[in-house]
Amino acid sequence: MSHWIIAGLWGLFSGSSLVVGSLIGYYIKLSPRKIAIIMGFGAGVLISALSFELMEEAFKQSGLWASSFGFISGALIYFVANFILEKLGAKHRKRSRQQPSEEENEGSGLAIAMGALLDGIPESMAIGISMLGGGTISLATVIAIFISNLPEGLSSSSGMKNAGRSKKFIFGIWGGIAIISGIAAILGYTVFGQLSATITGTTLAVAAGAILNMVSATMIPEAFDKGHNLIGIVTVLGFLGSFLLSHLA
Repeated sequence: MSHWIIAGLWGLFSGSSLVVGSLIGYYIKLSPRKIAIIMGFGAGVLISALSFELMEEAFKQSGLWASSFGFISGALIYFVANFILEKLGAKHRKRSRQQPSEEENEGSGLAIAMGALLDGIPESMAIGISMLGGGTISLATVIAIFISNLPEGLSSSSGMKNAGRSKKFIFGIWGGIAIISGIAAILGYTVFGQLSATITGTTLAVAAGAILNMVSATMIPEAFDKGHNLIGIVTVLGFLGSFLLSHLA
C-alpha cells in the first residue's frame, strides 16, 4: 500500500475519535467534572507527544533555530486565527455549557466548525509529515491525537446540543473534520515530501507550536474550570502515559 494512503488512513483514524467523542457527548449524560478529567488527560498526552515526538523530530531535521522559529510562528498563527474565530462566536467551542446558540450569536455555528477545523489540521498534518523519515508512522503521535480528540468531540458536542444545535449539524461537523483530517495527513506527507528537510522540520515545529497554543488556550482552561486542582494530576498522568508510549512503541 502506498505511503500516502497509509498517512491518510492514520489521519482518518485519529480524527475518527472526534466522532466517537461526539456520539458519547450527545447520547450519554456525563458530568462536567468527568468531561474535565478526560480533557485534562488528553491535554497531558498532547503536550508529551509534541515535546518528545514532534519537536524532537523538527530539531533533527531543521536544527535549533529553524525549529524554534517554526514553533513560535505556529503559536502566533493559531493565536491570530483563534482570536478572529472567538470574535465570530467560537470562543467556547470546547465547553459543554457556554456555547452560544445561533439566535444569540448569528454565525457562531460556522465559527465553531471553523474553530474545530483550526484545532485539528495541525495535528493531522503532523501525522503525515512524521512519516517522511522512513515511511513509518509515529504511533505515539497518532495515539496521543486520538486520545486528545475524544474529550474535544465529547465536550463540544455536548455544548452544541445544550445550545440547541441539530443532530445533523453536530455529527456533520465531526464527521467532516474526521475526513479532512485524513486529507490533511495525506497533504502533510505528499506536499512536504517534495521539500527540503529544513522546511519539513520547520513545518513540523509550526504544527507543534499551534497544538501547544490550542492546548493552553482551550483544553486546559476548560478542564480546570470544571475539575479544579485535580486536573494538574490528571494532566501529569496523561503526559507520563504518552512519554512511556513514545519510548516503548
